[in-house]
Amino acid sequence: MALGKYDPQAVERKWQRIWQESGCFEVEVDPSRPKYYVLEMFPYPSGKIHMGHVRNYSIGDVVARFKSMQGFNVLHPMGWDAFGLPAENAAIKHGVHPAAWTYQNIAEMREQLQRLGYSYDWRREIASCRPEYYKWEQKFFLKFLEKGLAYRKHSPQNWCPDCNTVLANEQVEDGKCWRCDSEVEQKDMEQWFLRITDYADELLADLDSLEGGWPERVLTMQRNWIGRSYGAELTFQVKDMDHTIPVFTTRPDTLFGATFMSVAAEHPLVDILTADAPDKAEVDAFVANIRNMDRIKRGADDLEKEGVFTGKYCVNPVTGALMPIYVANFVLMGYGTGAVMAVPAHDQRDFEFARKYELPLKVVINPADLHARGEVLAEADLTAAYADPGILVNSGDFDGMDNESAKKAIVEHLDKSGLGTMAVNYRLRDWNVSRQRFWGAPIPVIYCDACGVVPVPEDQLPILLPVDAQVRSDGKSPLPTMDSFVNCVCPACGKPARRETDTFDTFFESSWYYLRYCDPRNEDAPFSQEATGYWMNVDQYIGGIEHAILHLLYSRFFTKALRDTGFVQASEPFANLLTQGMVLKDGGKMSKSKGNVVDPNSMIERYGADATRLFILFASPPIKELEWSDQGIEGAFRFLSRLWRLVEELEDRLHAVRPTSHAAPKSDAARQLRFKEHDTVRRVTRDIENEFQFNTAIAAVMELVNEMYALKDELADTEPKALASAIATAVTLLSPVAPHLCEELWQTMGHAETLATQSWPTFDESALVKDEVTLVVQVNGKVRGKFEAPNNAPAAEVETIALGLENVAKFIEGSTVRKVIVIPNKLVNIVAN
Repeated sequence: MALGKYDPQAVERKWQRIWQESGCFEVEVDPSRPKYYVLEMFPYPSGKIHMGHVRNYSIGDVVARFKSMQGFNVLHPMGWDAFGLPAENAAIKHGVHPAAWTYQNIAEMREQLQRLGYSYDWRREIASCRPEYYKWEQKFFLKFLEKGLAYRKHSPQNWCPDCNTVLANEQVEDGKCWRCDSEVEQKDMEQWFLRITDYADELLADLDSLEGGWPERVLTMQRNWIGRSYGAELTFQVKDMDHTIPVFTTRPDTLFGATFMSVAAEHPLVDILTADAPDKAEVDAFVANIRNMDRIKRGADDLEKEGVFTGKYCVNPVTGALMPIYVANFVLMGYGTGAVMAVPAHDQRDFEFARKYELPLKVVINPADLHARGEVLAEADLTAAYADPGILVNSGDFDGMDNESAKKAIVEHLDKSGLGTMAVNYRLRDWNVSRQRFWGAPIPVIYCDACGVVPVPEDQLPILLPVDAQVRSDGKSPLPTMDSFVNCVCPACGKPARRETDTFDTFFESSWYYLRYCDPRNEDAPFSQEATGYWMNVDQYIGGIEHAILHLLYSRFFTKALRDTGFVQASEPFANLLTQGMVLKDGGKMSKSKGNVVDPNSMIERYGADATRLFILFASPPIKELEWSDQGIEGAFRFLSRLWRLVEELEDRLHAVRPTSHAAPKSDAARQLRFKEHDTVRRVTRDIENEFQFNTAIAAVMELVNEMYALKDELADTEPKALASAIATAVTLLSPVAPHLCEELWQTMGHAETLATQSWPTFDESALVKDEVTLVVQVNGKVRGKFEAPNNAPAAEVETIALGLENVAKFIEGSTVRKVIVIPNKLVNIVAN
């Protein structure tokens, strides 16, 4: 049957139906086969896929198909990050219930992804908003609570007034909500937390095991966010009061230069210290204002430093000097102890503060060059803090020591004197998982006046989210006003009690979904040890750099916490990570507000899924940004049409041969094509395995197609098997990128089995040995000619041919040839003068 004109829509519908009916991509645990788990970050169901989705999922699909053809048992699932702020806010905006909005969008997006022909095992599809999913994370929480990893406390929180919920520190970006860009406020609330800080050391140490598998940029971002620092913890006695101020410092070498104390507005001693302040009203107003400031802004380097004097002093433990105590806007309770010993001569923030409030400076670290000349840096000469290394001065018994050595010596002195100890501190804070929103998994605890906080018994899980709730337009949760949800019976004493109305943070769901994919229909457990023992870790994870801290850090913590509560054996979720670049148009990120969005559906309808996939993979390496080009996708379609026409033209002369199967070429043309065929297999395999360079792999296949066009007239009648072998190779190599077209061409060649189930081609080293090679001739470093010579020809023979070239002879005429350097099969360099 003749191929006819290339109709991508008809071809793609045909093969998508065949794949689905045959269960081509369905896999099970099979210990007899090596496994490979490839996963793209699952989307929240917005209802529309965009080109960023297409790029992400196309990358993953090529990897999945490639590894499957290499003989791996490939797990490649898809699901929906369906709970949380994004879905709820979108539903409210469109005036529909979040459940209706979410499930409708899931159906639409599933159809769009299936239209692109991705090799997902759709039996494993999950949606985080389904009770059969969130039932298990409620169980996880109860286990965390039992182990002490979950706890409740009252503290200042990041509050988004537009989203009407608290945000974790990681969800505040430049002082604004990560979802709606509203200015974040501070609000005192009682919330549920997970002790991610208990895993700070392990989270940091295990990053070393991910070296080479994760981008260095992401590893650096995680290390910085965890923020481990070494130093000393010491206490400063408050003068005339029975109180001390504990301080953590990474610079114990500057302790002798501390001249005042800065404390956070939230510090528990502030109200005591300011109780009888001379300007009490002014102090209280300042403290209240700072407490309501965004913590991210307070920690910014460019923040104008401001403070207020408490009226109290503390004592420097090594000098005995009195240090005025200030409440300062740049000190946070979230880091260290919420108090900072201020050393203005050697810290820029303290320097700016001291200059503003006319506080004293004391130099205790002298530049080495001044010290060598017997000079000391003068406080009056400072225009900025001196923060570089140097030699200690004005530091008692430690004078003359270099400051790095002095750090250890001073800490040892503090320890012996009972004034301080060596300490480690972290920037990382515990994860706030409470959200005051409706569209999330209910937190499974009950509040009883008699018993306090009572965990919901496991046999009562899941605590169902009441989908009949009337969602409010202002985003506030309706759960606190729903008596049918709130009112319950205490499982401990049987008395009336109240159910928790906060729901889990959306990142709770996305922190373990990769584990559920291993065993998604298990009704007795979140997943079996057998399934996770076989499939985990994820061998290749793919997603955007924007998740480098939030999602990836939480997922790493969750895996370790689930390991320690007996659910899994793995310690890290993702062995390898690829962060793909953004898709741009007209030089900027695609967005509706800019009017530069390209609709994938329209591209598929016009050019087909294969051309869309081909362009998105060919236009740029996956880790780089991709500039959308209408001409580019048209070019992708033309190439696929060209390959189609080649098979159509030769259809009656082709045979159902395997890739690289033509082993006995008779003519120079056949030998030339065989070399190109095997070289293409070598290049494509290398490029896909080497950082997924799909663009160069596709370019290699294009070159092979060009070679076949150049030689087809010469070989069609004399050696058609040479062409059939090369076409089989081209179609097989291209199939992970453009699977529908390649399946159709494979079938046209007479193959009964599905191409997706075939083995990846291999190349023969002997086929890459040429009878003749092209050598370049240089005269005094400049190219003056080229010639063909037998492969590995003797150097003397090559030299004779080179010197005899007409153009070379012209450039050495009248000169003496001093040296001829022959690089076998590559170059002849002639030195003459």
